[in-house]
Amino acid sequence: MFVGIDLGTSALKAVLVDDSQQVVGSHASPLRVSSPRPGWNEQEPEDWWTGLLAAMDALAHAHPREMAAVKGIGLSGQQHGAVLLGRNGDVLRPCILWNDVRAAAQCHVFEHRFPLSRQVCGNMAMPGFTAPKLIWVARNEPDIFRATRHVLLPKAWLRYRMTGEMIEDMSDASGSLWLDVGVRQWSDAALAATELARDAMPALVEGTARAGTLHAGLAGRWGMAARPVLAGSAGDNAAGAVGLGAVGAGSSFLSLGTSGVLWVTTDRFRPHPQGGIHAFCHAVPGMWHQMGVTLSAASALGWWARTTGMSEQALLAELPERIARPAPVIFLPYLSGERTPHNDGAIRGVFAGLSHGTTRADMTQAVLEGVAFSFRDVVDALADAGSILTEADVIGGGSSSRAWVSILASVTGLSLHRLAHGEQGGAFGAARLARIAVTGEAVETVCQPQRREETLAPDPDLGAAYAAVLARYRALYPAIRGAMETCPA
Repeated sequence: MFVGIDLGTSALKAVLVDDSQQVVGSHASPLRVSSPRPGWNEQEPEDWWTGLLAAMDALAHAHPREMAAVKGIGLSGQQHGAVLLGRNGDVLRPCILWNDVRAAAQCHVFEHRFPLSRQVCGNMAMPGFTAPKLIWVARNEPDIFRATRHVLLPKAWLRYRMTGEMIEDMSDASGSLWLDVGVRQWSDAALAATELARDAMPALVEGTARAGTLHAGLAGRWGMAARPVLAGSAGDNAAGAVGLGAVGAGSSFLSLGTSGVLWVTTDRFRPHPQGGIHAFCHAVPGMWHQMGVTLSAASALGWWARTTGMSEQALLAELPERIARPAPVIFLPYLSGERTPHNDGAIRGVFAGLSHGTTRADMTQAVLEGVAFSFRDVVDALADAGSILTEADVIGGGSSSRAWVSILASVTGLSLHRLAHGEQGGAFGAARLARIAVTGEAVETVCQPQRREETLAPDPDLGAAYAAVLARYRALYPAIRGAMETCPA
């Protein structure tokens, strides 16, 4: 038996997986995000720990026999968060999250201090990454920065609490802007740009490697016969790729989660930072990936549901069974800025084209289409980076909406495969990594692709109609950006 733990933004989920890779139990603990100022997003690491204990306690209560047989634990985590630890390992401040944009100015400082950062780290500096956050802390919270002895990413902090060891995997470390992604080592020059050194960083391992052993007290609490091994594990998207079997070059998936991701696995380091494409290490040895990100995907529909006072299901039920034409309204889904291709943490969303005849259903459809247009920007940026995609598996909570997936297919031009278990997510991939760490099996043996349930191909007529709307969608970005600069809030 193996356990996979996924530390998300809105919940921590733990799954119990047997030797035939069947999920026999799961539990999710909700998490809260604090936004002390517009564009700031933080969480208390102690809340993650409370959530982990609750999830694992629930599994131990519901499945005592299976938990007794657990041999390995894998971790999947939200990337980029900065957990700052003092001399005694105490947390010095709330974790600044991946979708926090306060460090926009510090991105320029980082790249000025380290001119080769894009080539070495594989990415342009963005406020969501970890390194600019530390420059922000140094400038705005100097006492905390001086007290900082270690910086851990969210899942590495959970590992520290579970094992007492500070260890990170290559995929998660890639999102810090401190890793030399091509050679899979910390970059001394990148660390120096944030006034840090290697002794502030955790040890690095591959995601399939053994990386600590669970504390005896926790193993006893959960009724485990022996202390399980922890795997090096993965950042959330890499864990999702492992769970899908996207471990070979050219395999791809589109994730409709809180944020949106379009991923393609590569067999070498292929940076394309000028297009807002991330080039990271994969969680499996000898592999990398390219990835484009839209910061508001399923969260855009969630925002619209809260605004209208309706459930997401009720809003989707108002749409026609088959989308025959684009909505008369255009929505820019930049509710918390955007990454690919704009790298703009300050831009915000907008509805354009409203009239007295606009209906709620029109606006719901526009929200789905706006996210799809954002993904089309990612498809084109990946093509510029040398990865021309024609198909992808689609996962995440939004993949349960057939209408949304059909819109995505027609807008992006990709054939999208809905999966039988498209919502298993990073926790399942983490459990696979735990298994490999324990058994030493080959990656391709354990990480088989998920069964495809349905393929939605692009509709040529609808795609042509969307092409015209896409041009108007893209023209709105510079117009809104110019208006924001002329008339700042």
